[in-house]
Amino acid sequence: MNKVLYERDARIGRITLNCPEVMNAIDDDLPRELEAAVVRADADPDVHVMVLSGAGRAFCSGYDLAYYAEGNSENTVVQDMPWDPVKDYAFMWKNTQAFMSLWRAMKPVICKVHGFAVAGGSDIALCADLTFMGETAQIGYMPARVWGCPTTAMWVYRLGAEKAKRMLLTGDRITGREAEAMGLVLKAVPDDQLDAEVEAMAARMASVPINQLAMQKMVINQAIEANGMMQTQRLATIFDGISRHSPEGVAFKARSEELGWKQAVRERDEGTYDWTQNRPIGEGG
Repeated sequence: MNKVLYERDARIGRITLNCPEVMNAIDDDLPRELEAAVVRADADPDVHVMVLSGAGRAFCSGYDLAYYAEGNSENTVVQDMPWDPVKDYAFMWKNTQAFMSLWRAMKPVICKVHGFAVAGGSDIALCADLTFMGETAQIGYMPARVWGCPTTAMWVYRLGAEKAKRMLLTGDRITGREAEAMGLVLKAVPDDQLDAEVEAMAARMASVPINQLAMQKMVINQAIEANGMMQTQRLATIFDGISRHSPEGVAFKARSEELGWKQAVRERDEGTYDWTQNRPIGEGG
């Protein structure tokens, strides 16, 4: 089964994350297939704009922790100690650049978020040129609490320093309404109006010549890239690996193996576990 679907609909290239049974969680294949679909749409002379969405109940729930934890991948998100940071970086950098294919494409990309775009899923959504959310959809990077650093660094480029810190120093999830108010996404609309809103924007952009779209996108992107985006992403990708192999990251993995990923993630996101002392908060002092 293809984990990313692609079809051309008149002047619109439609890219769909297609693993609904795991809420389009990221595994080894999804980043590669996403990049291939973007390249295909970008090369199609009839496509003016791309629309990126997710099948099923959510846009993307982030990396599939069960997939990587259970050894179904040749890649491991936590290596045995001593760990090889170059091996980790090489794997994560490939994924970061696959997500960034949305940014690098000459043609604009509209991302449609319903349900969730969390953790690594937020990295994908925020690499698009325009992001629309349902009002009740949620976005956030919860691994910022322990076990992750957003490798694309798009939070700061979309929000600025203070609001990016507000999100990444808490690991909070926010609704589409809050994301729009903060300036993280272009627009949030009632959930039942999300499809129509995205279609209207795609149709409007599709009436512009491809070369005009490409030139405007390139100029705007260059203004961001000139501020050192590549260097920031490299540092973020290195820190992502370090965060998973820090003492707290190792404690999180051990807790996950003891009680299961869902329980460990719940404790992390609710702030009820002290990963430095490796015990529930309030226990033992």
